[in-house]
Amino acid sequence: MKRNDFADFFKAQMHEGDHIGRVTRLTHGHYTVVDDELERNGEVSGRFHHTVQFDNDYPAVGDWVVFEPYDAGARAKIHRVLERRTVLSRKKAGGSHQEQIIAANVDTVFIVTALTQEFNPRRIERYVQQIYESGASPVVILTKRDLCDTVPDHIAEVESVAPGVPVYAVDSLTGEGMEELVTELRAGETISLVGSSGVGKSTLINHLLGIEKQATQGVREEDQRGRHTTTHRELFELPNGTYIIDTPGMRELQLWGGDEEGVDQTFSDIDRLSASCKFRDCKHEQEPGCAVKRAIDEGELEAARLKSYNKLKRELKRLELKDRYGTHRTNRMLHGPNAIK
Repeated sequence: MKRNDFADFFKAQMHEGDHIGRVTRLTHGHYTVVDDELERNGEVSGRFHHTVQFDNDYPAVGDWVVFEPYDAGARAKIHRVLERRTVLSRKKAGGSHQEQIIAANVDTVFIVTALTQEFNPRRIERYVQQIYESGASPVVILTKRDLCDTVPDHIAEVESVAPGVPVYAVDSLTGEGMEELVTELRAGETISLVGSSGVGKSTLINHLLGIEKQATQGVREEDQRGRHTTTHRELFELPNGTYIIDTPGMRELQLWGGDEEGVDQTFSDIDRLSASCKFRDCKHEQEPGCAVKRAIDEGELEAARLKSYNKLKRELKRLELKDRYGTHRTNRMLHGPNAIK
């Protein structure tokens, strides 16, 4: 990692004599740490293990860490994780209420989705919501444009559910659309890819790298669903000095944390319409003078967009209550006789 990529935000956390590197790969508790000189394999120190409180305190791909070289300088013992500037995370799969970090210190997140049966505007909304909450900026990449005869319509549909978010339709194999996409690549910045299996994340990275670095597979013919090829998170440096993180496919994105301000940013079209509602606390249901309902009636806004907006707000409220009161009490508060409305 070049020193000019090491922002003042992180330099302020250093102590004299610290060895600083960046985590570029994580596989089952084994890390790859890169500094100005070497790429080292390593692990966290015993003291780190004993003092860590939560799983999300462990290093993630994209983290800057303080480490001690050992084994004649060939390996790294990680002692400390520097405070993260941005954190892209989700709720761990299953019933536990735990955070799973996807990537750390990311500037931009590419939401990658294919122009096939996989295309799902509602899923894109959820990705955009979580990316805004992370502190990063979203960009939507529509891959496999050669398989779609209605590319402009799909771009318009994405723009309707992600107002103000850049959208690019590309063919990673032929390079069609890539000239426009590379304007999003800036030296020293870090990009993370997110999306389901089989949408073309690894193929996209191979094209940007200019080499076949990541393994790829085709989708299943019967349902066009992808096969898992990327099994771990890994950071690469592109020829122009941009860093890019590949991640395993995610068919489901369970939100982690967030607040209503983030929802309003994701649904800026509804937030803008809400300013014209007759009542400031309008729920956009049956209230008179509701500008959002009027926009739906007039065809300016899709009813599904409002439904998704309300669903995300309810989900974030549930996460907030679970964090504060636990699962059982939250269920009583939301579904009991005196449930919160």
